[in-house]
Amino acid sequence: MSAMIIKTNRLGLRELTQDDFPALCEMLKDGETMRAYEGAFSDDEAHEWLDRQIARYKKWGFGLWAAVLAESGRLIGQCGLTMQPWKDREVLEVGWIFNRAYWHCGYATEVGAACKAYAFDILGAAEVCSIIRDTNTASQNVALRIGMTKRDEWTKHYRGVEMPHFRYVAAREQKDA
Repeated sequence: MSAMIIKTNRLGLRELTQDDFPALCEMLKDGETMRAYEGAFSDDEAHEWLDRQIARYKKWGFGLWAAVLAESGRLIGQCGLTMQPWKDREVLEVGWIFNRAYWHCGYATEVGAACKAYAFDILGAAEVCSIIRDTNTASQNVALRIGMTKRDEWTKHYRGVEMPHFRYVAAREQKDA
């Protein structure tokens, strides 16, 4: 198993491995969990998703990490940082997705805040954002709870669907000299 990159009171974040595929599928193949992605993923799409995260670790040193329960090590979701297209540029995004059985427990807020701090404190980012589909009010509320504000919107095209998205942004606080 991979070493923990971030630890919070209840969760740890570590790199995904191919061994995580069954637990990842439990999440990605659930239509309700994947509603913001226009439905459940196929096995092939889930494999592509996992391979993309592993490639991100190699390219940037970060990606969506496995979110595991501290007491058991059970994978219950993903949270982490990725570079995402936004209009005419790439932006650093903190994103999260959790197995539906673990919704409404505060996990996304807990590790979302930890990933935001990692972006500022470890990566030295000036700002970090969350790009959230307009219909995903639960994730919009998480972004607000971790100190982000809605900055702008843009329509993405994914799976043959036009999906309006909002970009929530947090800037690193300037320290007085």
